[in-house]
Amino acid sequence: MTEKPKIDIEQIRARMEREGLNIFARLPAVYAASRTQSRNFLKIGGGLSVVEWRTLWDLAEAGPLTIRDLAAIQRADHSLLSRALPDMREKGYVTMHRDTRDARQTIVALTAKGRAAYDKAAPVMASRRAALKDVFSEEEIRIFVGFVDRLEEFLRIPADQIAADHIATKDTVK
Repeated sequence: MTEKPKIDIEQIRARMEREGLNIFARLPAVYAASRTQSRNFLKIGGGLSVVEWRTLWDLAEAGPLTIRDLAAIQRADHSLLSRALPDMREKGYVTMHRDTRDARQTIVALTAKGRAAYDKAAPVMASRRAALKDVFSEEEIRIFVGFVDRLEEFLRIPADQIAADHIATKDTVK
């Protein structure tokens, strides 16, 4: 008869500790938690989706924008917005018109109904940002964002370049 495998609690604890420092493993969980919390706040604030909220917020603060500008501000995929905007137009939140100077561009503008939806959600979402400042100081947030910027720069380096540099020097990370 074969021996039953035994769980080694110490190995599990050691693995969890190592994974706690694995930025690549942590980011998806942080992103998922952020999205879940956003959705829950937005339920309180009128039921907008995260994409709807971000778009209405950008339009309320910056005025009419092209889809490209919205994507750049949100650091989002252009196609995600292109898919979401027609539904937002149908809901009456935005208007969409071709740019007269560049017909390839679509200009998105906030409607009165979109402004009302934004005005309803804005205080709730502001309370989320205020609560974050109870956890992190303004300076800590700026430092954290600096780290995120550096990580984003690193993540944009082509994988083959990193692999070639680190495999050649045998400086691989476990």
